[in-house]
Amino acid sequence: MTTGFVDASAIRDRFCAALSAMYRAEVPLYGDLLAIVAQVNAQAGEAAPARVEIERHGAIRVGTAAELAMMGRAFAVMGMEPVGYYDLAPAGVPVHSTAFRPVAEEALARNPFRVFCSLLRLELIADPALREEAAALLAARQIFRPETLALIARHEAQGGLDEAQADAFVMGLLETFRWHEDTLVDRATYDRLLASHRLVADVVAFRGPHINHLTPRTLDIDAAQAAMLARGIEAKEVIEGPPPRAIPILLRQTSFKALSESVRFAGEEGTPGRHTARFGEIEQRGAALTPKGRALYDRLLAQAQGGPADMPYEQRLARAFANFPDDMEALVDQDLIYTRRVTAPDGSVTLEPLTYEDFLPVSAAGIFQSNLGAQHHDAYGEQGAQAAFEAALGRTVLDPFALYAAMADRP
Repeated sequence: MTTGFVDASAIRDRFCAALSAMYRAEVPLYGDLLAIVAQVNAQAGEAAPARVEIERHGAIRVGTAAELAMMGRAFAVMGMEPVGYYDLAPAGVPVHSTAFRPVAEEALARNPFRVFCSLLRLELIADPALREEAAALLAARQIFRPETLALIARHEAQGGLDEAQADAFVMGLLETFRWHEDTLVDRATYDRLLASHRLVADVVAFRGPHINHLTPRTLDIDAAQAAMLARGIEAKEVIEGPPPRAIPILLRQTSFKALSESVRFAGEEGTPGRHTARFGEIEQRGAALTPKGRALYDRLLAQAQGGPADMPYEQRLARAFANFPDDMEALVDQDLIYTRRVTAPDGSVTLEPLTYEDFLPVSAAGIFQSNLGAQHHDAYGEQGAQAAFEAALGRTVLDPFALYAAMADRP
């Protein structure tokens, strides 16, 4: 029986495409990234999964529980659910996060659009007066258009959106992600927020959670990094994540440095100010690890990070990860990765790694920190607050390991 409602994946397709077009217009260097990725993927020497060309992940930062909860409801219209809890405070970034993404295999194969959504932890602002001022600024803003809120409610009430409603929803939600040059605060307030943490200023000083990067997927991130540098694009010094491998695992990420963009402070005319937050990221995805594999990865990463200071990080990383098996038989026998059976036309059966669909908190923090300028922050003392995050969201986040286990075949 047909309902007349647009499929959630179709709405996700439309929003992802519209967001990419908008971000390309706002940040022309993003178009250069797409060109680099397309060229590298064409030369990678392997067949790309059909989804890779359209695959993107975005990142936004919200300021209040109400904003997070409504964002979750908006993503639900597109068939995206919150997966995983990420605490970035140990790396000196005052947020905790989840990843909104599709979870069904068919939806992932069609378009695995993901958004890494971070909630500012106001309690980590040390100055009580500034904390209260930031809370008041956030409470006074509305990041969603009224018509978008109405369409979210209609979707929930009637179980879907028709064609016209779906298009209106996409265009309305796009405005939430748009860059706005005018700040909500004057220069002095902005400077105090900035002194607390650059990310605090990025969340609190603006009218909405502008998209701060939109990441395409490459099949060879080392080649993409080299191509960025060859074009004179100022890239990160180090690729985040595991070292290059015959069988890639988890997630490797790099980016160009954040742009310095013009802003107009409230109540001020004349010379504009500058704000640095938005950057261009590229990622390469590998195999999803089992809990045993992830524990080994975390242990080896810590070993590399704590290695001799006079040894280049890439060398420390390679040396540590020599202890992580890099052939399919060992990875499967030691229960380090999730796999599925693939039957060839001739009837032969092989094992194929499940793609890692999620994020790495250490890598995310590394990307954030490298794009926050010279300012450095030590780890915040507070522990992760998953229960508080889920209370703000209005639901529990899904366990990524459980999702992979449900999709995997045992050999």
